[in-house]
Amino acid sequence: MITVGLSILAIFLGILMLTRVGPVGEFVEQKFKIKPSMAAKIIIVAGFVGFITRSFVIIDSDGTGHLKRIYLAADLPPGQIISVDGEKGPQADILGPGFHFIPFVRVIYDVEEMPIIEIPDGSLGFVTTKDGKPLREGQFIAEAWQDDQFEQMLDARHFLTEGHGQKGPQLTVLRPGKYRLNRYLFQVKAMEALDVPTGQVAVIRSNVQENENCPDPIAASKGKADANVATPIVPKGCIGVWDIPLTPGRYYLNPKAYVPTIIPTRVQTWAYKGGYTQRIINLKVEDNGSITQLETKKQIPVPKDAADQAINVRVEGWTFPVELRVITQVYPKDAPRVVASVGSIADVENLIVTPAIRDILRTIGGSRDRKVLDFVEKRDELASLLEAVIVDEAKKAGVTIQEVRLGEPAIPPELLVATLRKQLATQLQQTYREEQAAQGERIKVERDRATADQQKILVKAEIEKQAAEHQKTRLKLEGEGEKLKLIEIAKGQKAQVDVLGEDRTLQLQMLKESLAIARDQPDIIKVPMVQVMGSAGGFEGAAAILGASNLVQMMKEKEQGQKVKSK
Repeated sequence: MITVGLSILAIFLGILMLTRVGPVGEFVEQKFKIKPSMAAKIIIVAGFVGFITRSFVIIDSDGTGHLKRIYLAADLPPGQIISVDGEKGPQADILGPGFHFIPFVRVIYDVEEMPIIEIPDGSLGFVTTKDGKPLREGQFIAEAWQDDQFEQMLDARHFLTEGHGQKGPQLTVLRPGKYRLNRYLFQVKAMEALDVPTGQVAVIRSNVQENENCPDPIAASKGKADANVATPIVPKGCIGVWDIPLTPGRYYLNPKAYVPTIIPTRVQTWAYKGGYTQRIINLKVEDNGSITQLETKKQIPVPKDAADQAINVRVEGWTFPVELRVITQVYPKDAPRVVASVGSIADVENLIVTPAIRDILRTIGGSRDRKVLDFVEKRDELASLLEAVIVDEAKKAGVTIQEVRLGEPAIPPELLVATLRKQLATQLQQTYREEQAAQGERIKVERDRATADQQKILVKAEIEKQAAEHQKTRLKLEGEGEKLKLIEIAKGQKAQVDVLGEDRTLQLQMLKESLAIARDQPDIIKVPMVQVMGSAGGFEGAAAILGASNLVQMMKEKEQGQKVKSK
């Protein structure tokens, strides 16, 4: 402003000096040795240069020039913030990049350069305007601009004059990119876009009505399964929960107008585990065969991923926890019902399924004919009873129960000790019998091993036995041979006696024996130094020799002894 005042003063003084020299001209001529007319021209040119320097603007390539008028204009009407007809205040028109010549622009306006708006990838721009038509009664967000009118919406002049621009939050959002907007009119806040992951859907609860022909949600729901849902299920474009969810992908929806709820459509397992103290009675077999009991306790915590802790059931006066798992799934077509009736899949689990399972399981356990051990021996039957009831309860909220499975219950150990002791005793008896059989087999093996070790001795004894049998047979045969020999000899001797006579035969036999003895013991025969002569062909010589020897004498004595014995 000071520069503008000095420029005006310089031009005024220059004109004054040209028309009338006066004391100023004289002072300039004396001081600077310049003629007053030349000084006046220089002053006038300097004044005009000052005006020109205040008449152009250069905007950077990433900036936007905003104008706010200060002088030489009327005031804005009441309630209007942005000027479209040159009134004082923020102007609707903006300056793009480059050089702009506007007479006295820096005199009349306050020029402000602001950076362009950039919406990053994966985000959207939520737009709020400071000026425009007021929202209608009951309307909390401005009407949407059609896709072919989007560029016109970003033009502040068109938005305020020719369009249907309304002040306040806008339903239309900015998608990723760069935008050159009038920051006096538009305020933009970057927000995350809606990403629907694989295996999930997004159920939209709309707060705005975009379609003209939307049914009455109360009348439309009469007689239908969703008549009692908290929020009406309506077609897309109407106020309420849209009947068709959004499939996996990225969506640029206004978060103020459309509230998404992500519903998983994959199979899920809700586990009810832990949260109790498990008591265990261990049985121990002592060396003497007796059975002793030892009780231990173990704290079972609730897993982090569990839906809830195990469910306590009271049966026959005993209270014990039962673990179970429920396999569930939400089909895409049922997802709007989940949101409309409860709110989310977690709410279905906590507010509907879990309380229902607890109540149904306790009812089944409290049956008059129910036994504690049924939760061990008849688990499949109990799971089927539970599943038959809980399926209908979950279906009302849009959740499909595919399977219910009971886990291992923490039965009071006192109820199991008797059975365990009986089983252990039976097993011990069976073990004893098997050990006896094994001992018999071991003895047999040892006997066979010892027999194998004595095999050489046994073979030798067997051979000796067989050799003795052979020897016995041989001796027997030899005896029989000798007997036959003697018989034959006796027969020969008898024939000989018949021919020679007994005496001659005896003498001949004695002679043979003497010859045999003489052959074996030559010293026993004593031959006399005499010569005996006999007739030819007789035994006189031999007999004389024998008679003279002690051998013959001995044989005679022997013969006489035999005769005495025979008598």
